[in-house]
Amino acid sequence: MRKIQIPERPDLAEKAAEVGFTFATMHGEPYWDETSAYCFTLDQIETDLEAPATELHAMSREAVDRIVASEALMARMGIPAPHMDLIADSWARNEPEIYGRMDLAYDGTGPAKLLEYNADTPTSLYESAAFQWQWLEDQIAAGHLPQGSDQFNGIHEALVERFRDLFAPDTDIHFTAAADNPEDYATVESMAWAAREAGMGAHFSDLAALGVSADGQFLDADSRVIGTLFKLYPWEDLLADDYARHIAGSGCMFLEPAWKAVVSNKGLLPVLWQMFENHPNLLPAFFADDVAPALVDGGRPDPSVAPAFDRVGGPLRRAHVVKPIFSREGAGVTIVEDGEVTEASEARDYDRHARIVQAYHPLPEFDGFRPVIGAWIAGHDCVGIGIREDRARITQDLSRFKPHVIAA
Repeated sequence: MRKIQIPERPDLAEKAAEVGFTFATMHGEPYWDETSAYCFTLDQIETDLEAPATELHAMSREAVDRIVASEALMARMGIPAPHMDLIADSWARNEPEIYGRMDLAYDGTGPAKLLEYNADTPTSLYESAAFQWQWLEDQIAAGHLPQGSDQFNGIHEALVERFRDLFAPDTDIHFTAAADNPEDYATVESMAWAAREAGMGAHFSDLAALGVSADGQFLDADSRVIGTLFKLYPWEDLLADDYARHIAGSGCMFLEPAWKAVVSNKGLLPVLWQMFENHPNLLPAFFADDVAPALVDGGRPDPSVAPAFDRVGGPLRRAHVVKPIFSREGAGVTIVEDGEVTEASEARDYDRHARIVQAYHPLPEFDGFRPVIGAWIAGHDCVGIGIREDRARITQDLSRFKPHVIAA
């Protein structure tokens, strides 16, 4: 794994505008940055990223089986009591999943470490699946990359196949997000594009325009009944809405399904560590309430985790990361080293939520930037990657997206 300098396409702005990539630049700064790219060997992709991410996804599904069987554990993960049955029933009925994105720390030598799993509403899909592939083709055509260069990017094709596997031809699927958010709309349109290619009917409705009929069915802006709904709206927010009481009886299939509320939740991380302690792709993680006394004032952790904590307590005391169980784009994340906060996100929107503690694993540094690998899951397999980088140690909403290439 290395970072290579490569000329930016002279018509980048025109290409972005042509395909509706309206957020390639945000707040006067590039979000999409192709002045350099990350280069991998095929073995690094297949052995260090693709296979481990696929395995981590399977492990996450095993964790769901444990979580939904325990109301106490669901409560720790912030699932409202009135909706625990909805989550458990969604899992019991094997409601299908479409996609997710694992954020991994990886320096080219491995093993990659799971930082978190956004399995419900991951964004950066369009950049990963489409625009970086166009970049690769253009750079090969321009002679800046050798013929035969490749990219780990079967994301769009895998999504098409996933829709084909799950739905009969001509199935109508509604897609919703906040219409005034360009990044969210691009993600939803990328999913709808895959659904259309798979032979589905795809209809977009602004999230704010959805309603409920007198008999409890969900309706789009044109008062059409919604049978299947892909929603770019987090389950933790949806379950807090008054509309949530209509879900169980609506007859509507949600994508992602309700059980993803316990996967796109950082409470998953301590559950994974408890189930698969010392797995090479996991970092030690605990619910903060269980270990706070041991980290803050040298006290003892909760007896239920004391043996596991004692095995990793020394390094964890020296450096750890505190994360709200619900947060996105690094919001609410704090890095603590030797008892002192050494870096913290300025976004505190999720501070009301419970927290987990995870061992601190430094990101690699390339030219002053620290990349995070986003490993995309479609169905049950890792099918591609996207990369975000930042000078800060906490990846944030405006961290830059970088293309990647597999060396020819």
